[in-house]
Amino acid sequence: MSTLYLVSTPIGNLGDLSARAQETLCAVDRILAEDTRHTRTITERVGAKAPLVSLHAHNERQRVDRVLGWLAAGENLALVSDAGTPLVSDPGAALVSAVADAGHDVVPIPGPSAVMAALVASGLPTERFSFLGFPEKKGRARQELIERVRGSKETLVLFESPQRTVRLLEDLVVACGEARRASVARELTKIHEEFRRGTLAEVLAYYREHEPRGEVTVVVGPELSEPTPEVREARRLEGLHLGQELIDAGMKPSAAAKELAGRLDLSRNDAYRIVQDLREDTEDV
Repeated sequence: MSTLYLVSTPIGNLGDLSARAQETLCAVDRILAEDTRHTRTITERVGAKAPLVSLHAHNERQRVDRVLGWLAAGENLALVSDAGTPLVSDPGAALVSAVADAGHDVVPIPGPSAVMAALVASGLPTERFSFLGFPEKKGRARQELIERVRGSKETLVLFESPQRTVRLLEDLVVACGEARRASVARELTKIHEEFRRGTLAEVLAYYREHEPRGEVTVVVGPELSEPTPEVREARRLEGLHLGQELIDAGMKPSAAAKELAGRLDLSRNDAYRIVQDLREDTEDV
């Protein structure tokens, strides 16, 4: 049977293309590429002569039958994305499933991955982790993802556009608290590669002052250990004091609860209960 190779390509530095990836690109009969113009830079660099065929999110399903036909005719093909490992937040899953179901070989050619690069350099636990891709821009799906991050016992990796990075960090601070550990990796393997490590509050403060540019990968550490009863009571008392100040200043209860959760590393439920207690005490006076 013929073979579909899943070839990982550089996420920035062209020197990261492996020798095996180069050999594969030079040996196959066709190369399926997310953006043929982008991939041509790589094929010209390694001397690959195979024709480039576009395969992206908008035409993948229409390409499946044609690809199966090429494989049935004895051709070997390579699938590449614009950068990194194919199928990771990139098209190709439907094609790979169809190729495997048809009995052809599917062979990965491992290599660069923004997920793994950001994870291992984050300084956060790597024993267990999950990749969540790009968050939804709004709605219930986004809230469910944020809630998953809040209660996670493992490290989580997310992609985000530079324009929405600050908003994502703001949402995570509200949900997870300011003290949760995080790392933001930007422009991995490129000239302006940058890592900002620290608490969510610290990385948020940095990117509020320094607008992020280029590709961004956010890594969030596991949920912090459950505080002791003494710590919880100290936080509650501090929350009552701060909450009263916020309400006296005219802040709405929902906004005050949100502010308490972020500034004192409280759960949203605990912050809401504090505000409710303050409202009840006021009503009893």
